[in-house]
Amino acid sequence: DNVKDRFDGASRVSVSNRPSENLPPRPAASPHSPSINSLLAGGRSHGPRRNRYNFQLKPCNQDHKTPGPRDLVYLDASPNFCDKNPRLGIHGTQGRQCNDTSPGVEGCV
Repeated sequence: DNVKDRFDGASRVSVSNRPSENLPPRPAASPHSPSINSLLAGGRSHGPRRNRYNFQLKPCNQDHKTPGPRDLVYLDASPNFCDKNPRLGIHGTQGRQCNDTSPGVEGCV
């Protein structure tokens, strides 16, 4: 039985190799049900999410805002783009002087 349920958030699409008259009846679901309308539902309703890594990230610069739950946070420092690093595919700075401490266009980070 190759039945796959796919959700796009607003509607429900069922794909099957069987004719539709052979499908068993499904219980009616409320259109306002979070398990139907949310991609985040995913079968998880165990309460608040636990911190499984047991550490708290600390900002490098206190002037930056605290990252939110949808922000991407890098745990490793950016590589130095001034110097050639073939392992990372970095060609290094060519044709100008590199100032690796500058956040401007003359910098390499």
